Amino acid sequence: MNTKTSILKKALFIIIPLVLIAIVVIKLKNNKEITQSKVYQYDKEQAISIQADTLQIENVNAEISYSGTFEPNKETKISAEIQGKINDVLVEVGSNVNKGHSLIQLDNSLLKLQLQTIEVQIEGLEADVNRHTILAKADAIQGVLLEKSILGLKSAKVQKATLVEQIHKTTIKAPFNGVVTAKLSEEGAFAAPGVPLLQITDITNLKFTVNVPENELSQFKLNQKYSVSVDAYSEISLAGKATMIGSKANMGSSFPIQFTVNNTSDVKIKSGMFGKVNLKNDIQEKGIIISSSVIVGSENQPQVYLIKNGKAVLQNITISKKIQNKSIVSSGLKPGDAMVTSGFINLFDGAKVTVK
Repeated sequence: MNTKTSILKKALFIIIPLVLIAIVVIKLKNNKEITQSKVYQYDKEQAISIQADTLQIENVNAEISYSGTFEPNKETKISAEIQGKINDVLVEVGSNVNKGHSLIQLDNSLLKLQLQTIEVQIEGLEADVNRHTILAKADAIQGVLLEKSILGLKSAKVQKATLVEQIHKTTIKAPFNGVVTAKLSEEGAFAAPGVPLLQITDITNLKFTVNVPENELSQFKLNQKYSVSVDAYSEISLAGKATMIGSKANMGSSFPIQFTVNNTSDVKIKSGMFGKVNLKNDIQEKGIIISSSVIVGSENQPQVYLIKNGKAVLQNITISKKIQNKSIVSSGLKPGDAMVTSGFINLFDGAKVTVK
């Protein structure tokens, strides 16, 4: 009996691990089959759905436009030249102000008292000068006393002029015509040099800035006028004078060009609005123009996909000029060619395609 039990135990020690291993293998196999069934298996023989366009000859030198934004001609944050408590803020956000218009009144009561004190001193010094002058002519006093009186009077007048100027600066005035676009302080606050109190913006004249690729900079000349339109008001056409052509490219390898533009009489154009500068070329050319987004390959060897016999075929092209997001093709394409315009995912040379 003991021998049979021992044999049975040994058999179980062998069978149980084998059964467990078999269960694990079966489970892993099932998991693999489930996973593979969920993974997309690309079929190279299946036609890829794309969109295409038939190429044709177009006018190359039609109107070209560059988008940009309008900025104020002048904008500044105003602070006090002397420190003091703000007694009154005389404007609100949106107020139109002219140059010299009073904006903020600081407390100047102590300065006025000091002015009264110095004026009293001046009266006494003037009397001393008059008296010493008479006595000096009669040789009743030494001339040095008269000189000291005159110098004391001059010093007092300088102190008075200083106080008058400080009192004048307690009234903060607008440095130019404009609109109050920010109110950064209130009555009762303390003003100090360098602490902004108000912001004034002048939009009677505007700066309009566009970014232009390096190979198109030659189209712009300093001090020449160009047509500028406003996106929000299609009926408005303005003349912009080129006042700055950038000497350093930005992060996008484009150069800023700035124009000076006069706003409308009712100041319709606001800072931050979008617009376009429009260029026209009188020389008429024709050629094949494609969107730069359809070009694949490298900068040295641009390529596009053409549709031939139901397949996508890579075609080498030569680009003669780029205008914004368009490219002018000088060779490699001809009118009537069917070119792939979208659906590049999984696309490769010789892939079967179907046009949507």
